Amino acid sequence: MYCRRLYLFILCLTAWIGAEARSLSEEARISLLTCTPGEELYARYGHTAIRVQDPQNRLDLVFNYGIFDFNTDHFYWKFVKGETWYELGAITMPWFMLEYEEEHRPVYEQVLNLNSSQREEIWQALVRNYEPENRKYLYNFVFDNCATRPYLLIQKALGDTIRSEYTGNTGTTYRRFIRRYTGSMTWANAGINLLFGPKADKPMNNEQRLFLPEELMLYMAQAHLSDGTPLVNESEIGSFDLPKTPWYASWPFGWAVYFIVVCLISWWDRRRGKRSRWLDIAVGVPYVLLLLLVAFLTFFSCHPLVGFGWRLLIIPLTHLCARFIYILR
Repeated sequence: MYCRRLYLFILCLTAWIGAEARSLSEEARISLLTCTPGEELYARYGHTAIRVQDPQNRLDLVFNYGIFDFNTDHFYWKFVKGETWYELGAITMPWFMLEYEEEHRPVYEQVLNLNSSQREEIWQALVRNYEPENRKYLYNFVFDNCATRPYLLIQKALGDTIRSEYTGNTGTTYRRFIRRYTGSMTWANAGINLLFGPKADKPMNNEQRLFLPEELMLYMAQAHLSDGTPLVNESEIGSFDLPKTPWYASWPFGWAVYFIVVCLISWWDRRRGKRSRWLDIAVGVPYVLLLLLVAFLTFFSCHPLVGFGWRLLIIPLTHLCARFIYILR
């Protein structure tokens, strides 16, 4: 019921924006919103949005480049292949905050130090991008996402190069950078390490780091224009409280349990002189599926960091371990 009300509300808001795309008043403010991470994998990196507030026009909207639809035809196939289409969404600030308040996820705000013409340019650009024919874009986790789009929009409106004293994770590789958010011992990080190729081990520099919301927030906090004008007028920021992974949900523990169980069953089969055929299937099927998935992603995925790397040697090593257990049985 909640989703249906929200969907109808967004439909009404779409028509309202098209009809009320008037110019902003002198009281208008434009802010960069940074949302802290959630428990789900897609939410662990946080989120970025743009808030347009104009009391005189009774306007308080949040534009969000992170909308996607699970009901899209062949969604998971397209996601795995790297051909996921995201779109720009718009919603009032109270409705935007509702989800984050329910999940106890802080949202930080940075009011941008813009003149009236710069605010108007950003506002009109957002309205144009929200038109149905312009709303969708081909999502790219590293180079074109919910954080990079607002930054480029702001940079274009300023007509000047943005400089920042924040160096943060300059020189850090993509792999190590992303690991901070997924957790080093999580299954997600194990999968990422397996699939990421040599491109993920290149050091990031300057604006390459800004594809993650927290990095963009810290960068903007110390940003200024060529004449020294600070880019952020008012700021309310804080650190990201990243979700912790319990030890029993880590991949080393999972693999240890799996290995011990397989060894115990194999030992029992040798003692009784019989083979558990179901165990052969349990070992072989996941291995074949993993091999097919990695082969597909390595050679056919559009993800920029996915590719063949030395970590893929884990797969034949897994095969050798399975063969060794098979011999023992």
